[in-house]
Amino acid sequence: MAIAKAERLMNLALCLLGTRRPLSKRELRGSIEAYLEAGSDDSFNRMFERDKDDLRELGLVIETVENLEGDTGYLARRDSNRLPAVTLDAEEAAALGLAAKVWQQARLAGAASGALQKLRAAGMPEEVDPYEAHSALEPRIPVHEAAFEPLMLACRDRRPVVFDYRKATAARPETRHVEPWALECWRGHWYLAGWDRDRGAERVFRLSRITGKVRSRAGKFTADVPDVVTVRETVASWAGEIADRSALLKLRSGAGYPLRAKATAIRELGDGWDELEIPYGHGMDAWLVEFGPDVVVLEPAELRADVVDRLRAVAKD
Repeated sequence: MAIAKAERLMNLALCLLGTRRPLSKRELRGSIEAYLEAGSDDSFNRMFERDKDDLRELGLVIETVENLEGDTGYLARRDSNRLPAVTLDAEEAAALGLAAKVWQQARLAGAASGALQKLRAAGMPEEVDPYEAHSALEPRIPVHEAAFEPLMLACRDRRPVVFDYRKATAARPETRHVEPWALECWRGHWYLAGWDRDRGAERVFRLSRITGKVRSRAGKFTADVPDVVTVRETVASWAGEIADRSALLKLRSGAGYPLRAKATAIRELGDGWDELEIPYGHGMDAWLVEFGPDVVVLEPAELRADVVDRLRAVAKD
């Protein structure tokens, strides 16, 4: 269905751009195969009006002209739909090339490559080769979650979505109705920020905890999209990166290197265990659960209780 509509829109755009005089609905219907297959005049009229609105939303300037007989015609003048010349300096072209390399592991790789080829044809400096493998740094952003692409498109199109989401403390996933704002990668994991309609508040979701398919929903956003979406700062505070307290942990020797990197003091206990003093903030319990039996919370008691509660929730599954 999506391919058929895209082809129909392309044919309508070509007809409107290729004519020197306004074309009536009757002429357009006779020129485009998909319109010929419309079952009735009402069906064709609805299809044509939707397509015309979609093309205008995409930026095509379509003029409506009424002739002396009172008939309405449509055309898209080339001078009104011609984009200005693309001019890029070396730094801008290099930035675009770097961005394209980032997406080589995602399904966007083909689109990024095609976009760069068009930019080169439109004036990208020839001395800039975005694919030349001489850089000391080779950026990569892994995208393994199936939810990434539909959520990225939903963020771009401002389209509400529905998905099943399993919190770290929950035994089963819950259905969430979300207005997606932005995606961001933080410490190897992708996160979505958006408006949770069920809770009436901003929320951040880790894509690896989304189960099943992401489903799009019709309608517009009900909440305003903020000018700046602070995905990273929100996740950092939930993950204990913004620390306002100190915890005492017992950690198995040779394990938990991320915890050791954050520790302000480490003491050997013997028998294959070490004692760590580590700063922490809201959400540290969810992080500690990821280390399983390699970590034991000694102090404070409330953090220990939170970790035990999370482990029990996982054990119930």
